[in-house]
Amino acid sequence: MTELVQVSREGRIATVWLNRPERMNAINLAMWDALAAAMAEVNADEALRCLVLRGRARADGRVAFGAGADIAEFPTQRANAKQAEAYAARMEPAAKAIEESPHPSIALIEGACVGGGLELALHCDLRIAGRDARLGLPIQRIGHGLPLSGLRPLVQLCGRSVALELLLEGRLFDAEEALAKGLVNRVFPVDQVVEQALESADRIAAGAPLAHRFHREATRRALLPEPYSAEERRAPYALCDSDDYREGVRAFMAKEDPRFEGK
Repeated sequence: MTELVQVSREGRIATVWLNRPERMNAINLAMWDALAAAMAEVNADEALRCLVLRGRARADGRVAFGAGADIAEFPTQRANAKQAEAYAARMEPAAKAIEESPHPSIALIEGACVGGGLELALHCDLRIAGRDARLGLPIQRIGHGLPLSGLRPLVQLCGRSVALELLLEGRLFDAEEALAKGLVNRVFPVDQVVEQALESADRIAAGAPLAHRFHREATRRALLPEPYSAEERRAPYALCDSDDYREGVRAFMAKEDPRFEGK
């Protein structure tokens, strides 16, 4: 059977592929499990510096990042509250593994990015979209509620009003509206989006991994109320004791590209 999630590597960048193109990468329960396993593999690879999450294209070239949950499973897998809660518990490890990965992440969004697909993209650090992207959470059409694990990053990213616009109306945003409302970071023509997203990954991979990890955690903490602890206040300066910091200063003074080792 074809792997539902695949991992490819090029240098210090890993691409995690949602691989159910015949269903426009609609995510079923087995796919959530496969994604959690793939992310465990990627997260354990200390040589990596960035990961890209994207969807495989069909044989005819049509592509979707993820066209939502596989509704065909709902009558048997989410028939009642108990089943729905158990289903969500199977989803959470994959989303958590992306959000808490030691590696910065980019969602490369082509075509539909809906429901569970958008939930995955929300857990990535950056979202780079093609002009053909369509983003939304139309779960009001089936009377489902979005779990708190999905609501939290959505509201943090674009605010309560835009979150409610998505959830109450159930309509899909095109790429430009998603950009204007803060759901995505950048939008590119369809024939340029892959190249541009991979160039972004290259820039991230060239940076200091210790500093990246600090900034990803610190930006999450910055959303929470003060007061900050003494340890939290000292954390950014502690990086100045690292080999990466010394290499960064040396390379800057020498007008060379730094060679960071994550130490």
